[in-house]
Amino acid sequence: QVRLFERGGGSVQAGGSLRLSCVGSGYTFSGCFSWFRQAPGKERERVGTMLGTSKTTIADSLKGRFTISKDIPKNTLYLQMNDLKPEDSGIYYCVARDDTCMSRFELYADRGQGTQVTVSA
Repeated sequence: QVRLFERGGGSVQAGGSLRLSCVGSGYTFSGCFSWFRQAPGKERERVGTMLGTSKTTIADSLKGRFTISKDIPKNTLYLQMNDLKPEDSGIYYCVARDDTCMSRFELYADRGQGTQVTVSA
């Protein structure tokens, strides 16, 4: 059974950094993994993706601050977030699917529970 577990959320001041991790249990990491986030009162948005072992994308608005990487032996996907801003606050979700990456959260069959990120001014 596939399970995804996010870790690393927390509270940080603006300008700080956090690294989120997503551990995949029972997963081969051969498809698409994505990070989504949702802030209160806002629509869920895709932060970035990793297809296969190395093809990554980051939302244009986050380029230069956020990066995605993967540690295959550890079955772990990372989201490194630097120079955090209050508007980066929200719940961050790790999701996966066996096929190509999609922009809609609902199209990912495997989803973590989410981890809260709070950035204070």
